[in-house]
Amino acid sequence: MKRRTFMMSAAGAAAGLALAPRMSFAAAGTIDWYTSSDTNILDFWSNTIKPAFEAANPGLKLNLVDAGDGAGIIAIGERAVAAKQTGTDPQADYFETADPLLPAGAIEAGIYVNMAKAGLSNYSRVNPLAIQSEYSLPYRGSQVLLAYDTSKLKPADAPKTWDQLVSWIKANPGQFVYNRPDKGGSGGNFVRRAIHQANGLDPKAFTVDNYTPEAGDKALGKAWELLKDIAPSLYDKGAYSSGNTQSLQLLSQGVVTMTPVWSDQVLQAIDQGVLPKETGLVQLQDLALCGNFSRAVVLANGANRDAALKLANFVLSEEIQGAILTELGGFPGVSWDFVPAELRKRFADIIPQTIPTFPAGKWETAINDGWYRNVAPNVDRKS
Repeated sequence: MKRRTFMMSAAGAAAGLALAPRMSFAAAGTIDWYTSSDTNILDFWSNTIKPAFEAANPGLKLNLVDAGDGAGIIAIGERAVAAKQTGTDPQADYFETADPLLPAGAIEAGIYVNMAKAGLSNYSRVNPLAIQSEYSLPYRGSQVLLAYDTSKLKPADAPKTWDQLVSWIKANPGQFVYNRPDKGGSGGNFVRRAIHQANGLDPKAFTVDNYTPEAGDKALGKAWELLKDIAPSLYDKGAYSSGNTQSLQLLSQGVVTMTPVWSDQVLQAIDQGVLPKETGLVQLQDLALCGNFSRAVVLANGANRDAALKLANFVLSEEIQGAILTELGGFPGVSWDFVPAELRKRFADIIPQTIPTFPAGKWETAINDGWYRNVAPNVDRKS
């Protein structure tokens, strides 16, 4: 399954002007909705949210459009800026996933609604850990968890801290695997959890603009020691899977007992029978593995702005947030107190106390290069 990034990059925005989908002509009561997410997200909106929203709001319709990649969304945003300046219709109302800082100057131009001040009755439900900007609405997320075989490891014995995990790995050689950090986010975020462990459990110590070679060598060097320490106890005495999917395959085949996984991928794998229903899931409670949220924006100058705000409020409802867990395999964007009680009980071991993130950019390059050089020098990066 292709995984588009949660946050769009400004790179390629200019090219997106030529690639943007043809604008639909706004119709009264028809919300023009755009996404740059994967097809499973579009399917979820088509099959679950659209019929439920339209049934609850007679007279309102959703026009769901795939904008392609993030550059397509940025291009539509640029047209909305131009429309704002001329007082015309941007022919867009709702971006399913967007960074409110893009296109550059969007907030200053006034094209996005301030969601915190929009009067949404469900806004108070939003998980405070997920809020990055008042101009976007976190409504679904994904986080890396630990999945394990409960026929080999009892849930009561599943590790819930980094130290417990390391002790378990060493006591059960060959039964843990993670993928190479540049081949998939589950392994990449396991590596980042080691970096957090080695640097005072402080995700805020790493920002997109504070990387220097000196800082990188100091911070990452301590993490490489932690990862080298467990390497001999990993699957095949220090082998690494080639991606998120292969990690799941090794678990499903009983080759390993535990592996880091994306929450949405593993929940879907369980739902589809790729993994047994008895598969255990656990999150570290001293500091969770990294994750992130997809955030929607509403166009302030859209012809159907008020209807789009009704949609934004609707996706925060208990019905839709529960469906994000059960049908999409995602994490709720609301605090878990606003998830149905049965689901809170079912997913109790994976409810995070923290949702740390890690910057990309130069940090990402340094992590990938440093891991190959220091932790796995015998692994061919091109293989």
